[in-house]
Amino acid sequence: MLAAPAAEAAEARQESAGRLADGSEAFAITLKAANGVSARVLTYGATLQALMAPGRDGTVADVLLGYDDVQSYEAKPNFFGVTVGRYANRIAGGRFTLDGKSYQLPQNNNGNSLHGGAKGFDKRNWQVVSLKSGPVASVVLSYVSADGEEGYPGKLDTRVTYSLDERGNLTIAFEAATDKPTIVNMTNHAIFNLAGEGSAMGAMGHRLTIPASTYTPVGATLIPTGERRKVAGTVFDFRTPRRVADGLRDGTDQQIAYGHGYDHNFALDKGATATPQLAARLEDPASGRVLEVLSTEPGVQFYTGNFLDGTLIGKKGHVYRMGDGIALEPQKFPDAPNQPSFLSARVDPGKPYRHVMIYRVSKAPPAR
Repeated sequence: MLAAPAAEAAEARQESAGRLADGSEAFAITLKAANGVSARVLTYGATLQALMAPGRDGTVADVLLGYDDVQSYEAKPNFFGVTVGRYANRIAGGRFTLDGKSYQLPQNNNGNSLHGGAKGFDKRNWQVVSLKSGPVASVVLSYVSADGEEGYPGKLDTRVTYSLDERGNLTIAFEAATDKPTIVNMTNHAIFNLAGEGSAMGAMGHRLTIPASTYTPVGATLIPTGERRKVAGTVFDFRTPRRVADGLRDGTDQQIAYGHGYDHNFALDKGATATPQLAARLEDPASGRVLEVLSTEPGVQFYTGNFLDGTLIGKKGHVYRMGDGIALEPQKFPDAPNQPSFLSARVDPGKPYRHVMIYRVSKAPPAR
């Protein structure tokens, strides 16, 4: 076990998380700040397993859906808190062309490729590169994706760094370098319930803000049509805070019918930025917990856990159902390799990929 000295402001600690099916050992790293915020990261899937956050009354709760043990993440995968890649979200038909050459990826989602394929980054046991305590507690994880893995070209050296500071900022930095042209789009797939995972009322009473004037509508298999549609006058308008539930079941909107709820990419007004800027804000009025998601990427996928159907038993024996959590995934747009009007996801040798995102947790003042 590695532990930080007690005098340090923020602590990073590593311990065994148990054995995986192939006999290899997974590890758990806890990043803990003095303000009550802490994060638990698994090497399997470079997964954010838990995020503990205090509410308005000081009560600390785990705000992430997931499992209590690493073996469940392997046996019952559902992307809870994992690092997804090489390409987060969907690629139409699992096909794309780069420099005149076509590549075929696994078709693991309605004929499309989703989240890197059948065995993406979420199903790999990453290595711990470094562990650090101090004003900022951090862990660096690495994984080398072989040329041709899941159909993607190029050997890709990847790193994910989780860093927690005393202000409640959990920064996640994704970095990747390739030896031949390829595509990369990495993010974290945490599913949040700010009332506390497994809370009886779910997360649909949360108030959401997304600073986006347009979103990318989809077809029946949730592949973007290429259009950027204005949110004004629709259930996709979250430019001012609005309850998630208010538009969730509006079957008169074909987009809600296609997604079985919200499962759509929002084109952030900020676009791609050099430093992380606001992509979404989520607030639970009852507990007072607030989550801000910041990112350097141009889009954020908003997903309301539509395919949680009660068949997965999560933490503390909780049954997860639709509406029990919300994912806000900053990223390049879905199917960007096949959509010339979308920002390119291409990565070349000598020009590494980098995406920095932040989960910032805080407390809202009592309502007057």
